[in-house]
Amino acid sequence: MTIRTRMAFWYSGALLLSILLILILALDELREGKPGEKQANPGLEELVGIAIWVGVPAVLLSIGGGWWLMHKALAPVATLTEAARRVTETNLNQELPRSRNGDELDQLTEVLNDMTARLHQSFTRIREFTLHASHELKTPLTILCGETETELHDESLTPLERERSANRLEELRRLARIVDGLTFLAKADSGLIPLSLGPVHLDELLRDSFADAQMLGQASGLTVKMTTCEATVVQGDAHRLRQLLLNLVDNAVKYNQPRGSVVMSLQRKNGTAELSIANTGPGIAPEALPHVFERFYRADPAHPHEVEGCGLGLSIAKWITSAHKGTIQLDSIPETFTTATVRLPLLLEGTFAGDRVSSTGPP
Repeated sequence: MTIRTRMAFWYSGALLLSILLILILALDELREGKPGEKQANPGLEELVGIAIWVGVPAVLLSIGGGWWLMHKALAPVATLTEAARRVTETNLNQELPRSRNGDELDQLTEVLNDMTARLHQSFTRIREFTLHASHELKTPLTILCGETETELHDESLTPLERERSANRLEELRRLARIVDGLTFLAKADSGLIPLSLGPVHLDELLRDSFADAQMLGQASGLTVKMTTCEATVVQGDAHRLRQLLLNLVDNAVKYNQPRGSVVMSLQRKNGTAELSIANTGPGIAPEALPHVFERFYRADPAHPHEVEGCGLGLSIAKWITSAHKGTIQLDSIPETFTTATVRLPLLLEGTFAGDRVSSTGPP
């Protein structure tokens, strides 16, 4: 129940109680004035008539007027609530609308704007730190990877030393992938990733990803199938959409069971291109599904190193999808199928925007 409705009930109840109290007091006065009279009292009838013909309209008018006054008084609260609901980490620099009349609501709005401004500064500092730190880490990681690769070609290494060097190189490459992912997301958050928009044949990209999935799945004996691949054209950045498909295919192969399967499809539905990539495997628990697009989130933290990954792939996939004004969702039935579904708006014939734009993420 809203505050407006609750106040209206209290206001109406107080009015009714007041009128009832007045009637009771008036009735007592009439009875005291004529204590011996037992029959119908003309004064009482007149009082009842006044209560019906004057009191009831007065009550209704008071309730209606009170409701209107409360509506006007609480309208700024509704406006402030709706504006605050639209605040996210991507638009913290936008101020909530103020009436500037100096009342309590205006002061509250000022405090909220100060709070979001401080949050915006904090997020900005975090993004700058992540971007600078990941950039500084790239050079030494590249050097270490190169030196370790050179070391592996040394024929004088013993088998144990060679194994240690190979393990070190694998971990260095994994760390480099994490740094690359952090760099990408930090740039995306800061609006530093340009999108070269143009017509993209999504079916062609899916066929390329289908071939990639077949090669990636050979080691585990996976069966890769494509059930539907309708010709679809969307407006987007071909490089980023290819990256999106690669991330989803990589997850479908990694988080699978030996000799499992990957099923891919692409079709047009209700003005959108609907792409789905499903895989067999352990699946994702229902309580974990709302968090799978969070950075570094692992659905099974008890076994974080069984599958190679850094927990950034789905975050990157979500950003790319949102930057193309699309949606992505994961549905999972444990021990059966986990399906990633991407929906992107189809490019209408005769429309084309070949501009190079910079996207900051979700619209």
